[in-house]
Amino acid sequence: MKISLQLLLFSITPCLASLKEELVEHYADVLHATYRQTLGEAKILDEMIGDFVGKPTGERFLKIKAQWIKSRLPYSQTEVARFYDGPIDDENGFEGWINAWPIDEAYLDYVRGKPESGLINNSAKARGIDEETLFELNEQGGEADICTGYHAIEFLLWGQDFFENSPGQRPFADYTSEKNAKRRRDALQACSRLLVTHLSTLAAEWSPEKENYRDRFTSAPAGQSLSKILTGMSMLSGFELASERLAVAYDTRNQEDEHSCFSDTTHLDLCYNIKGIQNVWRGEFQAVKGPGIRKLAEAAAPALAAEITRNLDQCLLLAEGIPVPFDQAVRGEEDAPGRVKILKCIESLEHLNQNLLILAEKTSLGMSIKASQ
Repeated sequence: MKISLQLLLFSITPCLASLKEELVEHYADVLHATYRQTLGEAKILDEMIGDFVGKPTGERFLKIKAQWIKSRLPYSQTEVARFYDGPIDDENGFEGWINAWPIDEAYLDYVRGKPESGLINNSAKARGIDEETLFELNEQGGEADICTGYHAIEFLLWGQDFFENSPGQRPFADYTSEKNAKRRRDALQACSRLLVTHLSTLAAEWSPEKENYRDRFTSAPAGQSLSKILTGMSMLSGFELASERLAVAYDTRNQEDEHSCFSDTTHLDLCYNIKGIQNVWRGEFQAVKGPGIRKLAEAAAPALAAEITRNLDQCLLLAEGIPVPFDQAVRGEEDAPGRVKILKCIESLEHLNQNLLILAEKTSLGMSIKASQ
């Protein structure tokens, strides 16, 4: 019995429409789970900082550093939800208060050669150090004037990094016996509390059963929301990772241009950013499992879907192979092992970016997505 092409297309189209709606809903589940994990780790960090500020000890100082690193892992996986004016980076978004970089360290605290620099040492500009003050002063004089978020906390914990084989070595005495130790403790606590506040808002915006961004995102036409999802994946892989976070440091060979330059954890940022793209592609984050963008790609362009899966695996493998610390890997001649591996990772991420653009725009999906800022 012959089935007409028209009848076949009629039977496939509703299935594809249903799949698109399911994908959008599950993407929101994945994002909510990732933000909840991020918030949970930030709350642990905040509690540990509170204990440290109340009674500073060397052991607590070390544990805070370890928790800061741990808290970054889920956050890095949320960055795939940037670049489409979602709650993290719309006109009221908190990205600039959460993860802004690079930072002018001298805006917040002392640096080498300038022992009196920074808000911590300037009671005239910041009479008291609290959440409201830091929120208002963040980026006040320019994009590098950062005094809130993960990287401000990172600087307060590690200090500047002038070492080849270790992160920054901020003295524990900065929080006990050195000048303005109390204001430094206040800044650390204020940064941590602001981080929890902002992440709480983001987690709530992706929570189900509320009048929030998620509700608007899942209620919008599925194609519109899928364009945003693919924009986040494409922009993170190409514009942000390949260009901003890797190529700039590769070109300048400057330690200041790596993402987490005080703690020497840039390699983790990179790997977990790629994992975030994989999460959306696969539809998975920890126990949350369901259809990912790969399922839609397999329906629209099976060969391209297989290529993107391989491409993603290769990106992660190349990122994991970059020697640590990253700030030393970017140095040397063009044929230095670290630079060769970084360049290969850049090229793989650029290839991923192009494949995602092809998937969105050149296949039957027919979507328009952003490729750069």
